Amino acid sequence: MSQIKFSGSCLCGAVKYEVEGNIERFSHCHCQRCRKATGTGHASNVLVSPLSSLKWLSGESVLARYDMPEAKRFYNYFCSKCGSPMPRVIEQLDAVLVPAGSVDGDLPALPQHRIFWESRADWSCQDDELPVFSEYPE
Repeated sequence: MSQIKFSGSCLCGAVKYEVEGNIERFSHCHCQRCRKATGTGHASNVLVSPLSSLKWLSGESVLARYDMPEAKRFYNYFCSKCGSPMPRVIEQLDAVLVPAGSVDGDLPALPQHRIFWESRADWSCQDDELPVFSEYPE
């Protein structure tokens, strides 16, 4: 997509970060893992490359990580004080997955699609103008 720069933080303000890189995709993910991790009908995530796009400004020491044993690359990175999801590195993709809700201010992009659409909860998001995919888009 395009080169961007933005900053974000957790709910309590202990963790702050900055991201500067290329937006690869902006997705609403409806998979069960994302629903459980966020407590909502979907996770809105921005994938930014490269890995070096992410810079922690403060609070890196209070970050906690939960790894799902059966998952290839899914883990949850969050503030241990307030529980807010924080950006996580996806080494296999040379990218950073940023929870859009953690961004301070507006993002210079809009969601492109919905992924894992068939996995969504019946009560969650009805079909809208965004393209939908069964898994990850090509």
